[in-house]
Amino acid sequence: MKGWYDRGYLPHFDGGEILQFITLHLADAVPQKLLDKWKLELEREKKAARRKLLFWRVEKYIDRGYGECCLKRREIAELVQNSLLHFDRKRYNLLSWTIMPNHLHCLLRPQENIELKDIMHSIKSYTGFKANRLLGRRGKFWQEDYFDRYIRNYEHFESAVDYINLNPVKAGLCEKTADWKFGSAYYRVA
Repeated sequence: MKGWYDRGYLPHFDGGEILQFITLHLADAVPQKLLDKWKLELEREKKAARRKLLFWRVEKYIDRGYGECCLKRREIAELVQNSLLHFDRKRYNLLSWTIMPNHLHCLLRPQENIELKDIMHSIKSYTGFKANRLLGRRGKFWQEDYFDRYIRNYEHFESAVDYINLNPVKAGLCEKTADWKFGSAYYRVA
């Protein structure tokens, strides 16, 4: 367990076996210039409520579907979903997830002695390499960093699960959470 640490862009909290709400963005989902601007705002902001608002602004921007949206392609979304499921109950317990056209959200609890950064590196490097092969391209697939928020209490847990499951509905991609094939709401019903 590391506690708080920084990888150059966002602060991260690796609390060992605690629930984490994770968001990964594709490399082209947000222009670097905009990311740099938001990073500066986050670094300057000391109030937790304001930092939370900045985070949700990023999420709202992402849901508009900027970039190439490679995760819209069935074979790419299946690759990422299968990768998440592959290490469920081995490296982490995966409680909820949704794969959107240009990002993904998941809620997981790392297993004992497995660091969050190692989980994220494994998911990103494997899926990035395989996705690029399927797409016939090279270069970054995922943004270098990721957003993580540790779950503080049961209310926060319920809120995170609802957010994850409702994300495709709110983005106008489906009518009901169970309709979105690349998420836990569908997977758990099917």
